Amino acid sequence: MPATAFSTLHLKPPMLKNLVSLGYSGMTPIQAQSLPLILAGKDVIAKAKTGSGKTAAFSLSLLDKINQRDFGTQALILCPTRELATQVAGEVRRLARYRQNIKVVVLCGGQSIGPQIGSLEHGAHIVGGTPGRIRDHLRKQTLDLSRVNCLVLDEADRMLEMGFVEDMEAIIGATPEDRQTLLFSATFPD
Repeated sequence: MPATAFSTLHLKPPMLKNLVSLGYSGMTPIQAQSLPLILAGKDVIAKAKTGSGKTAAFSLSLLDKINQRDFGTQALILCPTRELATQVAGEVRRLARYRQNIKVVVLCGGQSIGPQIGSLEHGAHIVGGTPGRIRDHLRKQTLDLSRVNCLVLDEADRMLEMGFVEDMEAIIGATPEDRQTLLFSATFPD
């Protein structure tokens, strides 16, 4: 069965052209099932195997909503590890190539906080990172989440298993109540 074309969605032509240039020939099953709901502004809980296209599913919707002229944080992606946060940010940047000046900042522990503060001072449309470091920035008041319109919990089950419950609750509490929430995971244990 052929993959559903991205052109069936209400995506901007430059985004569609970028997808073709990146080798995206059609939507994976998780993208076909989740993207229409996400683009309609619905909260989504999605489960799919690693490598199935989850990152592109939530990234395309984030990029579709970003106001380039507003350098406040409009989307937040929480990940359980520095490696995943870095990988996700790289994919978001690739998918954002069709738009100029989309700033993606990664905030993770194990790295000096000073350069992260400097990056945030210059503005960030999309912030990705680990719960502990995101909460550090909230405590220091170097990160403002009051304009976040979409919160992505990538591998939320792993974050809970790793003991990030309090950090996640504090971070979620710092975002607007009317934001869109997307939870993507490879597994959902009982």
